[in-house]
Amino acid sequence: MITVNPDGKIMVRRCLVTLRPFRLFVLGIGFFSLCFLMTSLGGQLSARRPGDSPFTIRTEVLGGPESRGVLRKMSDLLELMAKRMDALARLENGSELHRASGDGHFAADRFPPGAGLMERIQAIAQNVSDIAVKVDQILRHSLTLHSKVSEGRRDQCEAPSDPKFPDCSGKVEWMRARWTSDPCYAFFGVDGTECSFLIYLSEVEWFCPPLPWRNQTATQMAPKPLPKVQAVFRSNLSHLLELMGSGKESLIFMKKRTKRLTAQWALAAQRLAQKLGSVWRDQKQILVHIGFLTEESGDVFSPRVLKGGPLGEMVQWADILATLYVLGHGLRITVSLKELQSNLGVPPGRGNCPLTMPLPFDLIYTDYHGLQQMKQHMGLSFKKYRCRIRVIDTFGTEPAYNHEEYATLHGYRTNWGYWNLNPKQFMTMFPHTPDNSFMGFVSEELNETEKQLIRGGKASNMAVVYGKEASIWKLQGKDKFLGVLNKYMEIHGTVYYESQRPPEVPAFVKNHGLLPQPEFQQLLRKAKLFIGFGFPYEGPAPLEAIANGCVFLQARFSPPHSSLNHEFFRGKPTSRELFSQHPYAENFIGKPHVWTVDYNNSEEFEAAIKAIMRTQVDPYLPYEYSCEGMLERIHAYIQHQDFCAAPGPVPPGARAPQSPFVLAPNATHLEWAQNASSAPGAWPPAHSLRAWLATAGRACTDACLDHGLICEPSFFPFLNSRDAFQKLQVPCDSTESEMNHLYPAFAQPGRECFLQKEPLLFSCAGSSTKYHRLCPCRDFRKGQVALCQDCL
Repeated sequence: MITVNPDGKIMVRRCLVTLRPFRLFVLGIGFFSLCFLMTSLGGQLSARRPGDSPFTIRTEVLGGPESRGVLRKMSDLLELMAKRMDALARLENGSELHRASGDGHFAADRFPPGAGLMERIQAIAQNVSDIAVKVDQILRHSLTLHSKVSEGRRDQCEAPSDPKFPDCSGKVEWMRARWTSDPCYAFFGVDGTECSFLIYLSEVEWFCPPLPWRNQTATQMAPKPLPKVQAVFRSNLSHLLELMGSGKESLIFMKKRTKRLTAQWALAAQRLAQKLGSVWRDQKQILVHIGFLTEESGDVFSPRVLKGGPLGEMVQWADILATLYVLGHGLRITVSLKELQSNLGVPPGRGNCPLTMPLPFDLIYTDYHGLQQMKQHMGLSFKKYRCRIRVIDTFGTEPAYNHEEYATLHGYRTNWGYWNLNPKQFMTMFPHTPDNSFMGFVSEELNETEKQLIRGGKASNMAVVYGKEASIWKLQGKDKFLGVLNKYMEIHGTVYYESQRPPEVPAFVKNHGLLPQPEFQQLLRKAKLFIGFGFPYEGPAPLEAIANGCVFLQARFSPPHSSLNHEFFRGKPTSRELFSQHPYAENFIGKPHVWTVDYNNSEEFEAAIKAIMRTQVDPYLPYEYSCEGMLERIHAYIQHQDFCAAPGPVPPGARAPQSPFVLAPNATHLEWAQNASSAPGAWPPAHSLRAWLATAGRACTDACLDHGLICEPSFFPFLNSRDAFQKLQVPCDSTESEMNHLYPAFAQPGRECFLQKEPLLFSCAGSSTKYHRLCPCRDFRKGQVALCQDCL
């Protein structure tokens, strides 16, 4: 019997255990080496790939020494591994020979000879070494060739002196000093040479003329516009709910609201389709970026959704998404900066470079937070594409605050203004600023059966307080008027609390805590009165209460609240004065649904309570806040508002061959002449124009309302001429053109007429006792103040 040395057996076993994973590791290194060579050298050994930047080959060539260094390190590593494997292989072979005397077939059957493994490793190392030498030769040749080409073009890479490109030389100087300040320049191929600067400034940006020796085919060929597709109304919102995403309480709230209103959206789409008939509607590709929900903006709303926080913005955004989707447009929704950058095509870096591709969206809906994020990351593309942006702006932005230079010089600059957009690109929650577009939201519309149930189930002595946060109940003097109300009505509250009743809520108030929206609506359907404490301003809740058959009682502000005397409005880009908590409800709805009284006058307040208890009101919802009304309004905006190709304004003082205006028969205002041709491309249609000279100190917004009309700022260019004053029989001893948001206007002392020099400053808002403003007004559709009679 043959015996085997126990020490030898142990040694062999250790070698086998050691060698098996090590061999796998070595083979893996070899495989990785080949993959590395194929990927890292493929671009250098082949032609330029479609879509590469103009400097792809040059960048790779300059990276050649690094590639050679990596190859040498890999070759050295494999040689070192080979030496160590050689020692291990000798140990393995010796052990196997020793054991073969007892079991001859074991070594041959179970393990390949160590020499075979060593041959493979050495072959890999030799191949890597050979490839490194060849690559070194190729790279040296490429560098030499590139140097000769660059030498030949050096005289062609000087900043040209072209009057059509006056900023070119200055931009080249800037690039010399700062091109490394943002990685995006290197992404587009800038490498510190004059040629790379000029190519970037002429082909990526547009400050320099194209270089004659460059291939201009790719840069001159604009992408072909996609064929127009007709938008088709949608009634199934399940895909929209998927697009909205999840993970945030705000999104969950918005999805619940959208799902609850699905049937109403479907019915509204059917009605509007019948009204429009066979009218062609272009399908738009739309990006919706809700900036205030991004983590970068702080997202202060989501954590407060379940704690009584403000929901007005989320109500409006949910309805905007539903409107755009139901109208049949292509929709992309983002609530993070990363998603925004991906959808826009933002290059890597710090946001100084243009987008990597033409903007794939016809329209972008966002808010002020999103607007700021786009400006930071779109580079020059922001200026190029900002005409496609629509900004959801609850309280509005007046032209004096929007124009950066004017706002800075005249004290109108705030944290939220100075964007130099067309003021109509700002879209408000209520139609309080005609200079902006009225976006709105929707309230749930009741059918006749539900209205009948409400009429029979109303409690004549039940009131609900408007205010879900305990801080709203800290209003000074509330105990006095609530005490009066408590004599006549049972008072209910919906104030959020966690474990203990909020001390700000009086003991005689029955607090239900924060209610889900369906339960809150059931409470409103039983109540007679919905009473506000003066805050929050202009929210959706009063319209919901009126739609559910409540009377809304609110305080009259004296003096009116504005940025001059109230912290809430300080810094907002508007000079608007609020004479009540909800001006829309006061001015556009009014009695018997809305009562506005002085809460400090106990007698007036008590008389109002008694009158309200005697008054019978039915549920009422203005058409513009129904699903159909919002669909109709946004459809008109999308089809007719074009701030990218709008016709230029009439130059100040220009006279048309034949004036389109005639003095009205009563000699009070101007009208568009019936025999005058309508201004091509004008929307609203120019024939709806009515021009009035306002009394001194009166804004155009109020002057038009005095005549039952709406101020229409898009008509200002038609009136911005001396001829308009003459037709109104206004004596202009002198006429001047200046930048002033109150012009065109007439100054009585001196009989001076002033015309507007800056189109962005045409403004319905603003007044001065010095000026009689020339105001463009128009008619409007019943229940839809945003649209004129012929605007559809």
